[in-house]
Amino acid sequence: MDEMPHERGDIPVSRRGLVIGATLAGVPLVRSDAAAQGAATRGSVPGSLEVSLTVNGEARRLVLDPRASLLDTLREGLALTGAKKGCDHGQCGACTVHLDGRRVASCLTLAVQADGRAVTTIEGIAPAEGDLHPMQQAFIDHDALQCGYCTPGQIMAAIACVQEGHASNPDEIREYMSGNLCRCGAYAGILAAIQDAAPKMRVG
Repeated sequence: MDEMPHERGDIPVSRRGLVIGATLAGVPLVRSDAAAQGAATRGSVPGSLEVSLTVNGEARRLVLDPRASLLDTLREGLALTGAKKGCDHGQCGACTVHLDGRRVASCLTLAVQADGRAVTTIEGIAPAEGDLHPMQQAFIDHDALQCGYCTPGQIMAAIACVQEGHASNPDEIREYMSGNLCRCGAYAGILAAIQDAAPKMRVG
């Protein structure tokens, strides 16, 4: 879960609050859309780059630090917090998104690498008003989660696993899902969910 409030005196503290506070205290890594246009008009912030990308089908223009990761850009610049920051070293898979239809660890991908490309996050795999993606529904049906922190990355990797043609048998699924870790150990449910969703995705 993204928000984990704690009390320190009378001031509520949360992960999001810390991020917002840190951003207000310094120079933001990312400026989006209107801010990007203003920066372009005034002259770019020294060292920054202007990037155009499509996120969940929507064209976005950003001015960002060339060192900014795609994960931080999505979470802090675009408020798409589905992709989670787990290990921040590309080892847990919690940050998995699709870049031009291929799964990537967004914590290891620079945002500038997405310039001119299409990014899909967990927020973009099903319409806001409508049915869930077959993989989302299968995760619910097979109880393929516990705490849920890794679930967005698991689902994005699972969709890619099927689309890549690596869901023909349990051993293959385990191999191609091995980059996504679940500390709660919901692997049996995840495997069952992928096996359930795969034929429905192929029909769709």
